[in-house]
Amino acid sequence: MMNFKDKNDAYVLSNGVRIPCIGYGTYKTPADDTGKAAVLSALSLGFRHIDTATSYHNEEMVGQAIAESGIPRSSLFITSKLWNDDQGYEETLAAFERSCRWLGTDYLDLYLIHWPICPGYQDNWHERVWGTWKAFEKLYSDGVIRAIGVSNFLPHHLDALAQKATQKANVLPMVDQLELNPSYQQRGAVRYCQEHNIQLEAWAPLVRGKAFSNQQLKDIADRQGKDVGQVCVRWSLQKGFLPLPKSIHPERVKSNAEVFDFSLSDEEMAMLDAMNTTTEYTFHPDYCDEWFK
Repeated sequence: MMNFKDKNDAYVLSNGVRIPCIGYGTYKTPADDTGKAAVLSALSLGFRHIDTATSYHNEEMVGQAIAESGIPRSSLFITSKLWNDDQGYEETLAAFERSCRWLGTDYLDLYLIHWPICPGYQDNWHERVWGTWKAFEKLYSDGVIRAIGVSNFLPHHLDALAQKATQKANVLPMVDQLELNPSYQQRGAVRYCQEHNIQLEAWAPLVRGKAFSNQQLKDIADRQGKDVGQVCVRWSLQKGFLPLPKSIHPERVKSNAEVFDFSLSDEEMAMLDAMNTTTEYTFHPDYCDEWFK
């Protein structure tokens, strides 16, 4: 693990872009005054890395919070994600412009393909995905996205993008955002990304909230004088992941980033690694892995 001392210390992506090592996740953050207050609170607590998505239906609210914060755009790292229905070359370009408009910005720091699926395109999925990625490449080369990547792509999806698009893709993903936590470690995908210099981001780093009822995590937290959420975030960082904890409660948002004054021992890391299970897989009814064979 890099010697991070603050949530805004940075990983360096394959293209040299620096990305703060902990992000503020906005999944399920409501697009109302409660949600805006939560984002403003996170910004006031020093978070500069904000992660959202079209499918979260809160990009406009996030943009309003950013505007009201008064923080210079250049001091922020903003990520959004392209939804499945918007895949395709022209559709992607339009969706990107819409996200920027809602977020009140003329560029994104990171843009991700949210899922490796294209509803309704079973027979020519590859053309749809390649069209999407070519649009990503154009936006990247135009300088309106600083880094491009994917989300929920497994090794065979990444291989398809790299190998089947040999004549079409000039830039490979710099980030893969996956569900990663002590209970669900996706080791094959992690190994692939690490071997190919793809930065891993961890969504659901607190086990979708279930971490707080895990006695083993509680025991480690008690020994460390920390809470369970902090143990999970620390585990992510020591694995080289970029965690994206989410909460609308300021005290929880604050504590999730107070993870730089302790380290998990080798023994504790081994205990957490042993929690891995095959029963917590990310599930999407339209994942359609057969499209990528």
